[in-house]
Amino acid sequence: MERLVEKSARKINQVSMAFKRYLYHEINTSNRLTAIKGARGTGKTTLLLQLAKAYQADEVLYVALDDLFFSENTLYGLAEKFNQIGGKLMLIDEVHKYPNWSRELKLIYDDFLDLKVIFTSSSILDIYKGESDLSRRAVTYTLAELSFREYLMLYEKIELPVLSLQEILNNHTSISLEFLKQITPLKHFPKYLKIGNYPYFEHNEEEYFQKLRNTVNLILEVDLQTTENLDFQTLAKLKRLLFVIASNVPFTPNIQKISDTIQLNRNALVRSLQLLDRAALIRMIYKQTRSISLLNKPDKLWMQNTNLMFAISGDHVEIGTVRETFFMQNLAHNHVLSLPDKGDVLVDNTFLFEIGGKNKTKKQIANLEHAFVVHDDIEIGFQNSIPLWLFGFLY
Repeated sequence: MERLVEKSARKINQVSMAFKRYLYHEINTSNRLTAIKGARGTGKTTLLLQLAKAYQADEVLYVALDDLFFSENTLYGLAEKFNQIGGKLMLIDEVHKYPNWSRELKLIYDDFLDLKVIFTSSSILDIYKGESDLSRRAVTYTLAELSFREYLMLYEKIELPVLSLQEILNNHTSISLEFLKQITPLKHFPKYLKIGNYPYFEHNEEEYFQKLRNTVNLILEVDLQTTENLDFQTLAKLKRLLFVIASNVPFTPNIQKISDTIQLNRNALVRSLQLLDRAALIRMIYKQTRSISLLNKPDKLWMQNTNLMFAISGDHVEIGTVRETFFMQNLAHNHVLSLPDKGDVLVDNTFLFEIGGKNKTKKQIANLEHAFVVHDDIEIGFQNSIPLWLFGFLY
C-alpha cells in the first residue's frame, strides 16, 4: 500500500489546476459514492487528480485499477486499510478494468461510512448493470468532450460564461454583441471543429489526428473488449462499420445493405451500432414518434463529434454534416434530441432547428412555432436566426 500512497501523492502534486473541465464545478463531493463516466481522452483522470487537491495529502488516495497491485490485492482490502488510517476520499480510475468492481464498491459503500469514493468508468459500461445494484448508491456524472467555450479557455486563454439554451434562444443577439468584445468567433470556430474536442492538441494537426485514431483503436480494442468480451472478428467488423459510417454521415442506415457489407446479421448489426453509440464514437437519433428498443435500428447516424469526422475520413467531410454534428454534440449533453418531420433537429420535443450556412432560408420551418434557423459563418443573429458558434457555450 505504501507504494500506492507514494504514487498517488506524486500524481496529485504534479497535476495542473490552470484549466478545469466544466464538471469540476458541478460534482457534489459530499456524495459518498460518485461515478464519472466518459469516453477515453476526455480528461477523467485529470479531473480526479484535481478533485484530490481539496484534501490533505494523507486524506486522499488515487489508484488506477490496472495497477499491478491489484493482481494480488483486492480493492475492498485497500479501502479497508485506507479507512483504518483515517482516509477520507478514494479516487478510483478506470473501474471497468477490475473484475469485481461492482460488488466490491457496494461493500465499500455499505461498510465504510466515513469514506467517500469517486470512480471513473468507460462510457461503454452500464454501471447499474452489474452483479450488485449501485443505482440507489452512486450519483453519476458524464464528462463530455471539450465545448467551444472550454476550447477558448484552454487554448486561447479567453474565459466566457456558460449559457443555457433558453438564454441563447431569448437573448442571442445581445449575448453575441457582448462576446464579440473578447473574441472573434469565426477565427477560432473552424479550428475548434477540426482539433478542439479533446484536451491534447500540441500544435501539430496530423499528430493530433493520429492520437485521436489511436484513442479510437483503444476504445474498440481495450474498452469494448474489457466490458463486452468481443472476439477478434467482431472487433474487426466494428472497425469496418465505424469507417462506413464516418464516410457517409449523416447516415440513414440501410440495415440489409450494411449487413451484407460488414457480414453481420441484423440483430448483431443493431447491437454493434448501440455499442458504438455507448462508446461515444457515433450518435444514434430516432424520429420523434418512434419508440426506442433494443431491436429498432436508429433512423439516422452521425459521428459523436466533428474531430472524429476529420480524423477518420480525412478532409473528405461535408460542411453541412460538420455543422449538424457540432450542434448535436453540444445539445445532446443536457437535452433530448429527435428527428422531426420538418427541419433538422427537434430538441426536448419543443424547439425545432434548421441548420445551415449564412444564406440558409427559413422556408422549411416557416410559420412553425418555436422554430429557429441556426447559421454558420455569421457573428450575430436576429430574431429566430442564431449563430451556430453560440451553441458551443452550453457547458
